[in-house]
Amino acid sequence: MNIPQLCIQRPVMTVLLSVSCVLAGWLAYLKLPIAALPSYNTPVISVTAQFPGASPETMAASVALPLEKQFSTIDGISVISSTSILGATSITLEFNPDKNIDLVAVDVQAALLRAQRLLPVEMTTPPSYRKVNPADAPVLFVALNSPSLNLSELNDFAESLIAPTISTINGVALVNVNGQKKYAIRVRANPQALAAHNLTMDDVLTAISSGNSNTPVGILDGPKQLLTINVNKQLYRATEFAQLIVTNRNGIIIRVADVAEVEESYESVRTAASYNGERSIILSVQRQPNANTVEVIDKIRELIPVFKAQLPASVQLLTLNDRSVSIREAIHDIKISLVLTMALVILVILVFIRHVVATIIPTLSLPISLIGAVALLYPLGYSLDNISLMGITLAVGLVVDDAIVMLENIMRHIEEGMAPLDAALKGSKEMAFTIFSISVSLVAVFIPIFFMPGVIGLLFHEFAVVVGLSVLVSALVSLPLVPMLCRRFFTAAHPDPPPENRFGPIFERGFKAVLDTYADTLDVALRHRRWVLGVAVLTFGLTIWLTMISPKGFFPEEDLGQIQAITEASEDISFEEMTRLQARAAEIVRQDPNVAYVSSFVGSPPFNPQQLNNGR
Repeated sequence: MNIPQLCIQRPVMTVLLSVSCVLAGWLAYLKLPIAALPSYNTPVISVTAQFPGASPETMAASVALPLEKQFSTIDGISVISSTSILGATSITLEFNPDKNIDLVAVDVQAALLRAQRLLPVEMTTPPSYRKVNPADAPVLFVALNSPSLNLSELNDFAESLIAPTISTINGVALVNVNGQKKYAIRVRANPQALAAHNLTMDDVLTAISSGNSNTPVGILDGPKQLLTINVNKQLYRATEFAQLIVTNRNGIIIRVADVAEVEESYESVRTAASYNGERSIILSVQRQPNANTVEVIDKIRELIPVFKAQLPASVQLLTLNDRSVSIREAIHDIKISLVLTMALVILVILVFIRHVVATIIPTLSLPISLIGAVALLYPLGYSLDNISLMGITLAVGLVVDDAIVMLENIMRHIEEGMAPLDAALKGSKEMAFTIFSISVSLVAVFIPIFFMPGVIGLLFHEFAVVVGLSVLVSALVSLPLVPMLCRRFFTAAHPDPPPENRFGPIFERGFKAVLDTYADTLDVALRHRRWVLGVAVLTFGLTIWLTMISPKGFFPEEDLGQIQAITEASEDISFEEMTRLQARAAEIVRQDPNVAYVSSFVGSPPFNPQQLNNGR
């Protein structure tokens, strides 16, 4: 007993298997992540080293070069690129696609430890690394502004509450604080006053360091009590720093205020961020290379109400540049195209077969085949994206072929007078090997795409898998389901012909006219073979020429509803002037009635050094 015969004799079992396949596919569909494209990112790690005050040449020779020598010994590394600016160096490490980013991160950390002794001793902050591609655009911006709180307070909320919480989300690689305004005391020494008192900058530095020391002093161990010795508490205000004693000469006390100007300021005064012209703190969130953009943004949005409940009422928390919106819309459009494709396929079957019952049979096998393929995507770790849905859309025309071939053969035997049961058994037996060979040959067509190397191969790997799975599932559905449905739907030999309607004769006349036109055209082509051959050669040459002049790109252009621009000024421009020009540029853009909002940045955010004369 073969599989079709078993399913024909056990219709309940066949129906339950089909329903189970649909249910498994529906559950997998609900759990499949949504993305714009398949995850094809190569493992990339970004290393950042900061050495305040060092020139770009010093950073390249004393910091970047020793680090690059250590990184070059790591197995599987393909590209090392570095950028050095004033006081900072950024190194990008790209690894082979077959490398696990978590494992190579351990090697990078070990290389950083080995290189530590080769770096300048004045470099107190060790280099850090992040598992993120610095070329990737942030997937989401979170802006904070308040009419009553100053920027340092907003910065505390951003760095102490929001950024650490978002960083714990699975898939988040890096949270940058743009326009960072961390509270700090700024001391500006007066050279004339220092010279008048015969002091140097080192004397002021020593006074500030010793007066604001936070080192343990020790304990007093008595016979009955243990006492911990506490020094002066930490200083937080400018007036407290101003009263620190620099020196005491002959009873004359010289304080910091006598030789320097002390003010409350920010740690970084050369960064700024704004939202619609208002000074703000803006956090940019970057995802890990293999993370799902939609899932990451959904988890961040779930935290927004939690943040608002913990922040003061005057703080406004906004999400900007949501990259998941365009992804969801693209997936929605492809789903509509998929439904229309299925409707057109069913309509074509109905028009040519012109039998409602015969049309229902391949129509039932079509969704079962596609949903069954979706059920296999979840355990394989794939996602619903433009590539996978494109494969499913293309497979619609392929998976229905098996059902139609099986249906036509069974109907042929029924029209010849055979009983439906006998026709189903004989027709399925005759077509089993044919359907199997058709499915295998279709899958074999996509094998080269499956093993294609490089970024293109990683991108279209999922496409080949989806189409191959759909074709194989359609074969498994056509062999048992279609014969069983033919046995149940056709109850007698010589099935009644479809009822005539006014569209039938019209379609027949149109089809006959097309067929006659094709026959006449073919006769003309056979009588003028040289002309036909010349047109074919000309068409081939024209195709090559159009291919050469056509614009080329890795992906087709798409409208995300977002524009990202970079402004650049002269290298010697002051920060105040750069901020003024950047504000003017942002205001010009914001005046356009089609613009919803404008976020603007000046300066270099941490872990992503840029030229200080650039804005975004």
